[in-house]
Amino acid sequence: MKTLITNIQELLQIRDASIKKVSGAEMAVLPSIKNAYLVIEDNHIVDFGSMENCPSITADVIIDATGKVVLPTWCDSHTHIVYAGNRVLEFVDRINGLSYEEIANRGGGILNSAKNLNETSEEELYQQSKVRLEEVMQLGTGAVEIKSGYGLTVEGELKMLRVIKRLSQNYPIKIKATFLGAHAFPAEYKDNHSGYIDLIVNEMLPKIAAENLADYIDVFCEMGYFSVEETERIMEAGKNHSLIAKIHVNQFNAINGIAACVKYNALSVDHLEVVTDEDIDVLKNSETMPVALPSCSYFISIPYTPARKMLDAGLPLALATDFNPGTTPSGNMNFVVATACIKMKMTPEEAINAATINGAYAMGISDTHGSITIGKKANIIISKPITSYYQLPYAFGTNLIEEVFIEGKRIQ
Repeated sequence: MKTLITNIQELLQIRDASIKKVSGAEMAVLPSIKNAYLVIEDNHIVDFGSMENCPSITADVIIDATGKVVLPTWCDSHTHIVYAGNRVLEFVDRINGLSYEEIANRGGGILNSAKNLNETSEEELYQQSKVRLEEVMQLGTGAVEIKSGYGLTVEGELKMLRVIKRLSQNYPIKIKATFLGAHAFPAEYKDNHSGYIDLIVNEMLPKIAAENLADYIDVFCEMGYFSVEETERIMEAGKNHSLIAKIHVNQFNAINGIAACVKYNALSVDHLEVVTDEDIDVLKNSETMPVALPSCSYFISIPYTPARKMLDAGLPLALATDFNPGTTPSGNMNFVVATACIKMKMTPEEAINAATINGAYAMGISDTHGSITIGKKANIIISKPITSYYQLPYAFGTNLIEEVFIEGKRIQ
């Protein structure tokens, strides 16, 4: 099956295969070709260039993209798409003045989601989750990381990871699974942290490894949740099962968690609403990708990741949704890109780089996703007719996507 897309107003994010991520000033550059063509064969990109050099091609499908922009699909490297029910009442609690911590302290938050999840069958959990996955695909996401973390029991965590695996088997979108048993301490372990960590290390991890259910391991490293020392113990245990770390850190407080993550060669550190000069210095000398989650900041009214400070220091940055029932009930990467521009003062070029090539890096799929590169997966967004790709973040409330291709197949 060969697809030829012609007369593309602008083909964005064209890269050599050797480019895995972009950092600092490089993020302000978004390589493109105006008046371009793109050739897809089966599920890969096989050719692209300027229309004046377009070869004579016999294609099964020809798409005229006059007036339209083509770019790689979004790579959403941080989500919690698999969950049961919702937390609508907590949304109203926050409107009425309760903080995230106050809601958690009275049994809400993560523990509320864990209760719902453990009362929901695996089949029902799959049915609820696939609706969300289909929605984000239609919104232009072509690769997604999904975490466990709402089970907080051996069976609950395994149930979530099995659902993630089933989604991966049934949909063309690339899915990476992350084990987040260390999302919060269950009520029965509130005063026995070491007991719960023993459960993670000695029971959950061996079973997850035996069924090959996870690619990564995560911890909510934060005051009131898991300390730096506890996080290190869990990262070490994950390492023993070949699980690379991707860690929640610096959402509310800077507690030297980033330094611990870098020490363990974490693939990414996520949230970073609070970032110190020391954190930046540590990240400068690492291969760890910082990941910002602006729609979380938007939804629960906390500070935004200081993108300008980080980019000016030469760091890379990725953007992700944090799609979850409590603090970001949206998987819309288009809104994430727009919010990064509007609230974090990232340029459209920086935001698109953060949501594509750097997002791919943050989930370990740079070789196959994140850019328009010959040999990479044919995951592309075709916009509606627009005057410039700047309209994508500018018209933040409008869906400007006309078609989405994932693995060479039109899904919208």
